[in-house]
Amino acid sequence: MERENHVAERGLVPIVNGVDVQVQHEHGGAKMDMEGFVRRGQSCRYASSDIPSDLLVKVGGVNFHLHKHPMISRSARLARLVDEASALHGPIAATVVELPDLPGGHGAFELAAKFCYGVVVDITAANVAVLRCAAEYLEMTEELEEGNLAFRAEAFLSYVVASSWQDSVAVLRSCEGLSPWAEDLQLVRRCSESVAAKACTNPRAMRWAYAAGRMSPAKTTARAGASSGDTGQQPAPPPDWWVDDVCVLRIDHFVRVITAVQAKGMRGDLVGAAITRYSFKWLNIKESPASHGHGHCALEIVIAGEGDTQTTPETDSEQRMVVESLISIIPAQKDSVSCSFLLRLLRLAVTLKAAPALVTEVEKRVGMQLDQAALSDILIPSSSYPYGRLRSDAAYDVDLVQRLVEQFVVQEQSSSSTPSRGKEENTRSQRVASLIDSYLSEVSRDRHLPLGKFQALAESVPEPARGCHDGLYRAVDSYLKAHPAATEHERKRLCRAVDCGKLSREVRAHAAENERLPLRVAVRVLLAEQAKMAASIGRAGRKEDDVAALRMEVEIVNARYMELQREVELLQRQVERMLPPPSAAGKQQSVSGWASGWKKLGRLGRIQVEQPVVTVAPGETGSREPRRRRNSAS
Repeated sequence: MERENHVAERGLVPIVNGVDVQVQHEHGGAKMDMEGFVRRGQSCRYASSDIPSDLLVKVGGVNFHLHKHPMISRSARLARLVDEASALHGPIAATVVELPDLPGGHGAFELAAKFCYGVVVDITAANVAVLRCAAEYLEMTEELEEGNLAFRAEAFLSYVVASSWQDSVAVLRSCEGLSPWAEDLQLVRRCSESVAAKACTNPRAMRWAYAAGRMSPAKTTARAGASSGDTGQQPAPPPDWWVDDVCVLRIDHFVRVITAVQAKGMRGDLVGAAITRYSFKWLNIKESPASHGHGHCALEIVIAGEGDTQTTPETDSEQRMVVESLISIIPAQKDSVSCSFLLRLLRLAVTLKAAPALVTEVEKRVGMQLDQAALSDILIPSSSYPYGRLRSDAAYDVDLVQRLVEQFVVQEQSSSSTPSRGKEENTRSQRVASLIDSYLSEVSRDRHLPLGKFQALAESVPEPARGCHDGLYRAVDSYLKAHPAATEHERKRLCRAVDCGKLSREVRAHAAENERLPLRVAVRVLLAEQAKMAASIGRAGRKEDDVAALRMEVEIVNARYMELQREVELLQRQVERMLPPPSAAGKQQSVSGWASGWKKLGRLGRIQVEQPVVTVAPGETGSREPRRRRNSAS
């Protein structure tokens, strides 16, 4: 009993009802319990053996009381450290070793120590990365013993993890706290390529199973001779089935997966969907009513996490890293992500002061798709608003919107000018012009907006893009109303962008009575109205002239027809006088051809005209009128 109390006091053997719970170890003759270690508090672990401990290993604030022989027989690093300590303090003294930078901390060392003591350690997708890095750190290689921990972890990675979608994602996620060991051992690269290869595999070539309420590929691929009945029971997986799983990864590992997926030829829209969904998960985008009372909705981007299972970016540097990483992996294909999403990223990048090159890249992408933007998307507050805003600062970042318009104009000018493309470009330019006019109307209410910025943005839109200047006029009028102190010169400068000839009749009527406009502009409006009225009258006069000319042409044709008809009748009478008096039979034979020909000619020449007027030729009497009617009736 005294021995048991002494051993229990030292914490070497667990006591259960006064009986030692031990098993014979195959390695070194040590006796072990079922778990291999006894825990005392949170900071002490004891090897279950009746042999006193002669090795103390300190890892991450936890002390492990172990034995030299089982540890140094499988770990070259511990053997070297023990030899160095023995050379300093002698072979009899208890050896103390510290491992402050062990990957995986005290949890990984406890699993490795159990393996050294011969306790069966289950290798799973959750701990294989930790075991592989710890084995590399402790140098538990085949040179010391066949089937050492490094070999077994590598075998599990090669034969189990590589063939499983879920295990590949799990291992990749477990590598997040193992840098740089996971990178040096190529664990991140191998798992990223495994995930990318499975994401790009034809879904029909894989066997699918439901996990957590959604479909995921099983660990083995489907056999080529799978029955049609099995296929019919499984619904067709969506093209983006892989997106949700990779969105749980940390940003640097997510970037590795997306890069590998793009290298394998994944469609740009699917890659863009993954990036968009990742941003929704890690950069929580909330929709809230705008504070300007015009019914618009402002999209507010807040860095937030979802539950305890992921790391939440808390500092500005972490937030900036997420945004910059997402920008760097956006596919080059146009429309791979929406313009609205690009503007949200741009807004956050400007707020977090991201790298200027990345901000410029996003501006170019937005410029390519600016015609798809909504007014609420480009209402971007200035970087100093509302926090730290000075009295003279504008509420909106007008310079940023101007740069977007300039990028759009550059993209349009550099694109090909085919007929179909030209029509499409005109439509896109008109949409951008309408968007900018609406934006100018919105920001014009800001009393701190300089006139130069307003005018520069108004003039940045190409002139042909504005078929109507009503929207621009309303924006100018709103600006003058919000800035009553503007001088006459400033009013003239501002109104220079408005083309009075492209205003509608209602707007021209409003402008003619608008006291905020300079007198010269009012005169231009009246002149434009007079020119349009004159043009309308001219068009009406041209229509009357055309009708009169057509009526004259009809009368000329009618007179020509009557003249031809008189000539035909004269020729017919002359022929009848030249013929001798025919007999009954001869007359019928000789005259029949002529008579039938003249009758046909008379019918062909007959035209229905309104009240034809026939003049009598000189030398002819009015007695021929009945005869003309008789010939016409024949």
